[in-house]
Amino acid sequence: MTRPLYLRPRIVGPLEDLLRDGPLLHDLVRALGSPLNLVIPDRLPHNLEHFREVYRRRRLSGEIFFAHKANRSAAFPRLLAAGTGAGAARIDVASLAELQTALGSGFEPARILVTGPKTPELLWLAARCGTTVQVDGIAELLGLVDVVRRHGFPRSRVLLRLSGFASTGTTVMSRPSRFGLAAEEADAAIDVFLTHPDTVDLLGVGFHLDTVGVREKAVALESCLHVVATCLGRGLSPRVVDIGGGFGVSYLAHADDWHAWTSELTQAVLGRRPPMTWDGHGYGLRDDGGTLRGTLGLYPAHRPVSGPAYLDAILSAPAPSFDGQPLATVLRELLLHLWIEPGRALLDQCGAVLARVLEVRPRPGGHHVVRLDLNAGDVSLEEHGVLLDPLLLRRPDADRAGHPDRAGHPDRHGRATPPDGPQGVYLLGNLCLEADLITRRLVYLPGLPETGDLLAFPNTAGYVMDFHADHAIGQPIARTVAAWPGDGRWHWCLDEQYWPLGLPTGEAVAGEAVAGDRAADTLAEGTRA
Repeated sequence: MTRPLYLRPRIVGPLEDLLRDGPLLHDLVRALGSPLNLVIPDRLPHNLEHFREVYRRRRLSGEIFFAHKANRSAAFPRLLAAGTGAGAARIDVASLAELQTALGSGFEPARILVTGPKTPELLWLAARCGTTVQVDGIAELLGLVDVVRRHGFPRSRVLLRLSGFASTGTTVMSRPSRFGLAAEEADAAIDVFLTHPDTVDLLGVGFHLDTVGVREKAVALESCLHVVATCLGRGLSPRVVDIGGGFGVSYLAHADDWHAWTSELTQAVLGRRPPMTWDGHGYGLRDDGGTLRGTLGLYPAHRPVSGPAYLDAILSAPAPSFDGQPLATVLRELLLHLWIEPGRALLDQCGAVLARVLEVRPRPGGHHVVRLDLNAGDVSLEEHGVLLDPLLLRRPDADRAGHPDRAGHPDRHGRATPPDGPQGVYLLGNLCLEADLITRRLVYLPGLPETGDLLAFPNTAGYVMDFHADHAIGQPIARTVAAWPGDGRWHWCLDEQYWPLGLPTGEAVAGEAVAGDRAADTLAEGTRA
């Protein structure tokens, strides 16, 4: 028998405490249905402060924007909108609906950045309200000029998004982006600002790269600094460089889990060990006559550098064309403000998805399949290449009379007791589709689930919880509950009813000193059942 391979999640702070309260979570699912999203808004200020600390350490000024598209919850923007003072977060919206949500949550237009592909309606509302607009190209810029002029709106503040950067020293391969104007075409955009100074004000330049490579982003930032210099030389006055988001999250408690699992996957793809995925799925890897081919298409679930530390790594990188000075130093000497838009990283440890177990049955050839009352759109782990183990939350009223040595034999009511010890299972969704797999990999749980148990998918608030949720074949979309600790217990309300009206926030970060590894191990053992 092959040894179990775990991908134990990193769980810290209030999320750990909430996931220990099995009776409360079962009550919530019974009342509100499965799947159920849990969000912890009070965790956001904690994460925001860690990014602010990087700014302070590097002696930089600038703004941090929450990328709203990472989660549909109303609680997150409402809590952030209530912030005041120099450290208050701003918000990045990428659609008309998100802009309306931000305004309705209490954000002043000056604290809103409009990004993403823009409809005429979105451009009109952004210009009418006076938000900052990030444009992707000359056509979009000219469209904004036309809206401002035709309707007599005040001059719009604009960020010019760039892409296609070239390194000045050692060649750095950069992943192409569908967003942004090629850096070498920036002169044409500058011409538009010089021609229409009464309608658009060039606030700065920026980029967003979908990569985990620090050096790629450092090259992009250095290139933006050269474009800023060009703008200054032509009479404009940009004062912001926006480096987007993509700072990442480390989902796993143990690096060894990730290294062991990926190593064993290569062996399974090559046929050197039993399969560990549904029908031999290779996650981008394949066997070519005994040679491993392809690229592993997974998010690096354990990242030694992520979130604020990743931002710091970018700012520490040398800029060859500026005498090798750290990029933070160059930004500071040029008196530029740094803007960022974290989504996933600001939502680290901010939520979880609960799903009820509907059916457990053996699969030919060994192991079991577990059908859950949710689908792959409700917790899009596979879609985003994020692999982590769920937590098993036993039914509080379950009869566990069976002794370990009687596992698999009938209990006193004639029911078969589940086997004890680690059990490998495949997790299936509730859609009538072969492709509705919650996990394509074999997941090891501390025991075999039973109907009515819950599985909790932790740390899924960023892009995983509801990014792809839809009413496929009439299945309901998960309701969302906002929860916060206070007075020694958990309080909650429906997400749409959450408003930060004096809710306690200071206790939300209590217990942070608990080591992530120990917290994850304890939860994974199922001791809270």
